[in-house]
Amino acid sequence: MDRLTAMRVFVTVVDLGSQSAAADHLDLSRPVISRYLADLENWVGARLMQRTTRKLSLTAAGKETLPRCRQMLELAGDLQAAVSTPDQAPRGELRISVSTSFGQAQLVDAIAEYVRRYPQVKVDLQMLDRTVNLVDERIDLAIRTSNDIDPNLIARRLSVCHSVICAAPAYLREHPAPRVVQDLSQHNCLTHSYFGHSLWHFEVDGESVSVPIHGNISANEALTLQQATLAGAGIAMLPSYLAHGPLRSGELIRLLPEARPRTLNLNAVYTSRKHMPATLRSMLDFLAERFRDPPEWDRDLP
Repeated sequence: MDRLTAMRVFVTVVDLGSQSAAADHLDLSRPVISRYLADLENWVGARLMQRTTRKLSLTAAGKETLPRCRQMLELAGDLQAAVSTPDQAPRGELRISVSTSFGQAQLVDAIAEYVRRYPQVKVDLQMLDRTVNLVDERIDLAIRTSNDIDPNLIARRLSVCHSVICAAPAYLREHPAPRVVQDLSQHNCLTHSYFGHSLWHFEVDGESVSVPIHGNISANEALTLQQATLAGAGIAMLPSYLAHGPLRSGELIRLLPEARPRTLNLNAVYTSRKHMPATLRSMLDFLAERFRDPPEWDRDLP
């Protein structure tokens, strides 16, 4: 019996609450999961779990065994890290979740550079405009733009995400440009479905100002809002990582530069610092260097 694997199976079943969930997470069949659990119980000499169709509960022996299994797995991970060569190239697969807008605007180029540097790594990019459950969907790393991260997850701050108020020249030829943030209430504002849908927040001269806005186009991802803005449909609050190119080319005009929309953190989010694969650690370090503050897209922003 591979005792370490049996311990990992046991811990995963407990953490996820079922053998089926553990089988999906570990990419093992349900019978193999059951066999590892039975082998571990035979080795320990006691039943570790009461298993029914509806619930799973630890026996007294299981409660004693669980923390010791966690300790053994942590020690095994530390040993592996200690004896691995520092110059060993990252390898294996990483499954990364990211929003469509940041993924297409910034992350794809970064990942292309990373895999050129480490060709033995395979990256599975999941472009998803929703918050994913990292465990259930087997995500190794999520890139999230937020100041509110689930406390059960580990977040490494990569950089900041600023936003800019902008419009196309075509829109401004037909509508007078706003002079103060309050003027935005008189314009057609293109809004994100889940962020600032009816109220935009700013810092103006050191004070917080909230402005009610409305418009006839809303979307659940920023790329669509950018396209609508370029088409002259209205004024938008766009992340600078997306808007910097059109602003530099003159396709978009920045408005109200003295007003600062709320700043968000750009985070790399993962489930645990324990047993972190070397490839995941390498990717985190690479992204932190690539997107260091101030990020490239904020430099020389018009």
